Amino acid sequence: MWKTKAFRLLAAIIIWPGVAHGQTQATPAAFPAGQEAVQKQLDELRRLVVQLSTRINGLEEQLKQKRSLDASSAAPETTDLKPVVQAAGAGPGVPAATASERSSNDFLQGATLNLTIDGYYAYNFNRPIGRVNLLRPYDVSSNSFSLNQATVILERAADPTAGRRFGARMDLQYGQATETLQGNAANEPRPQVYRPVFQAYGTYVAPIGKGLTIDFGKFASAMGYEGNYSKDQFNYSRAYFFNFLPFYHMGFRNTYTVNDKLTLSYWLINGVQQTEDFNGFKSQVVQVIVKPAKTVQWNFIYHIGREQRDLQPALNPGFPALPTQPGLSTTPIVPTPDGRFHLLDTYICWNASPKLTLVGEADYVINRQFETSAPAHVSGGAAYVHYQFIRKSGVAARAEYLSDRGGMFSGVTQALKETTLTYEYKLADGFLTRFEWRRDFSNQAFFLTETPGQLKKEQNTATVGLVWWWGQKQGSW
Repeated sequence: MWKTKAFRLLAAIIIWPGVAHGQTQATPAAFPAGQEAVQKQLDELRRLVVQLSTRINGLEEQLKQKRSLDASSAAPETTDLKPVVQAAGAGPGVPAATASERSSNDFLQGATLNLTIDGYYAYNFNRPIGRVNLLRPYDVSSNSFSLNQATVILERAADPTAGRRFGARMDLQYGQATETLQGNAANEPRPQVYRPVFQAYGTYVAPIGKGLTIDFGKFASAMGYEGNYSKDQFNYSRAYFFNFLPFYHMGFRNTYTVNDKLTLSYWLINGVQQTEDFNGFKSQVVQVIVKPAKTVQWNFIYHIGREQRDLQPALNPGFPALPTQPGLSTTPIVPTPDGRFHLLDTYICWNASPKLTLVGEADYVINRQFETSAPAHVSGGAAYVHYQFIRKSGVAARAEYLSDRGGMFSGVTQALKETTLTYEYKLADGFLTRFEWRRDFSNQAFFLTETPGQLKKEQNTATVGLVWWWGQKQGSW
């Protein structure tokens, strides 16, 4: 369009001198000096039109090249336009980007910064001593305005199609949830060292077949249907099995997508929630993901390892016993526990309709302190249903059963059950409210009351959860 207008202007300029010259001949003595000035202006306009035409030709050529390139070459293409404009004689233009600037832009391309704030108010009708909700990983406090977690996620995922085979992710987390996720000396030699770091891992996609994804670092566990970030869950509170199964692992995770129906994964890790290993035995995990249909996904995970420490915990922070960092123990446990830990986890998700989602989960865990010890068992399952009324509101329900033989989960042999009903309303994109009623009950008197030493077989809670999130990351976090 600009090129057409330029040629029209050029044609008008070429015709105009002839008309002006004829008028001058009709009055030869009229304003000779003015005629020279007009002629100079016309010459200047001709030069300007030629420059504009040259610039437009260069830009159109660059735009044609840009359309033929993929997204990975789009940023350098924009930079290449500048020398063409300057070479056309247009005078000073915007300086070309330096190599350092181009490198920074390439690094930031595809990176996302994401934040979430998750808070709640819960009321336990047992009015428990200490305002403590037992067996809850996140909604741990009763009758208190609470900050579950505030998290910052920085991610630059690998993208082999754009020529980038490496990536990284880091989740920095603060609030009550860190006391649950990072745990204590029962599962970590030095939990406070890593408490704010929920995830931190690097990724490399090896050019093997369709691409073998290799992750190394601390990453969230895939065991169990529920995850960490409240915005991606059906309910505000989490199930018993979310609380019992591992939250994270440290080590290698290797994943290969065979086709659109089958994905295989193998992990070599320190153990269950061990950023630092406390027994020197490396655990192994095999994961199989099957998608028999577009609306169905089935996950199966098997974990084997040793989950008993072989060193006495050291006071940390404290003075180091040897010239090394505080908290590193050199006091062995004798005899050294050598029992095995086995975990089977499976869940299947079915999107029955665009509004209705159904999930079933089953788990079996067995652990021995020594090879000859009597085993402790945890087994059970959960069912989830979520229905989206409209884009802004929906309802969810969960029912769960957990058999804790040997007290591996709760410290007491008991049969635990819970039912949860949740209504959600999204006040705005990135701001979600949840209103929840939950009932926990057992075949043993286990739950706290307002009277010391007096326990109940049940606890009922009402909770309001408020979740904010924003950032460029799409889908589940």
